[in-house]
Amino acid sequence: MNEPVAVIDCGTNAIRLLVAVVSPGGQMKDLIREMRTVRLGEGVDRTGEFSQQALDRTFTACREYAQTIAQFNVRTIRFIATSASRDVSNRGEFIKGVESILGVTPEIISGTEEAELSYLGAISGFDPEPEQPIVVADIGGGSTEFVMRNSTSTFIAHSINIGCVRMTERYLQSDPPTDAEIAQAIEEIHRGLSQVRSQLPIHTANTFIGLAGSVTTVAAMSLGLHEYNATAIHGAVLSLEQVEWVTDQLIHMSRAERAQLGFMHPGRVDVIGGGALILRESMRQLNFPRVVVSEHDLLDGVVARFTA
Repeated sequence: MNEPVAVIDCGTNAIRLLVAVVSPGGQMKDLIREMRTVRLGEGVDRTGEFSQQALDRTFTACREYAQTIAQFNVRTIRFIATSASRDVSNRGEFIKGVESILGVTPEIISGTEEAELSYLGAISGFDPEPEQPIVVADIGGGSTEFVMRNSTSTFIAHSINIGCVRMTERYLQSDPPTDAEIAQAIEEIHRGLSQVRSQLPIHTANTFIGLAGSVTTVAAMSLGLHEYNATAIHGAVLSLEQVEWVTDQLIHMSRAERAQLGFMHPGRVDVIGGGALILRESMRQLNFPRVVVSEHDLLDGVVARFTA
């Protein structure tokens, strides 16, 4: 079996770590998979830069991850930074901080590359693969990526600046959000989805796969879970009607009520309404009657690509 590799994904809302080994036959085995909610992109939509508090939270998590990685004698590390890091003026401070802690330079990837890696990761989690053609949607904090593969296996992807944190900070500020705020968020989501329809042959797809925390949290509530269970969530198939019901419940709850849900991660309490809206409107606007939920994502895709 090959040496362990480590991948860190630093997004707008969370920073995540995967340490894994890949067998000569290509089978990946997780050694550890962790997440910290650091909200690196807090306020970025308004200010255009990382706040010192957000950087401090992120660097604290990096130090914790450095200790974890050292326990596994990892020699190869990749640090992937996504939406928030693409948008800021002070990314240099972020890069220097990560380099000093982990000894690796963050790779600030494009929305298109993020989509491709998410697709590879999502597909790696199914055996056999779902029916082709497949659309994979990765609903993040600052952006959402949609990606397909055409008949020649070439990726076709489009990233829109619609994410659960961005929608919450822009529109869903009341607790719970007002009908007017919800309507404004939906209007913005629709503008983004119109770009997706024009850029991707969505109408040819047979399968819609959703991944990341907003999707898995909606799945947990739809399945009636009392606590988060990744095994039960992975591969779950939710109908549009189920997603609509869960979204209506979540968006109209107060944050205190959401926090009482046993499956709800504390770092998702204030932004899950925006994420659920993005999932629901994606299914409505792109005409998908169901979504297949994946617990595998960009982290898995990075491991698959650089160990191939």
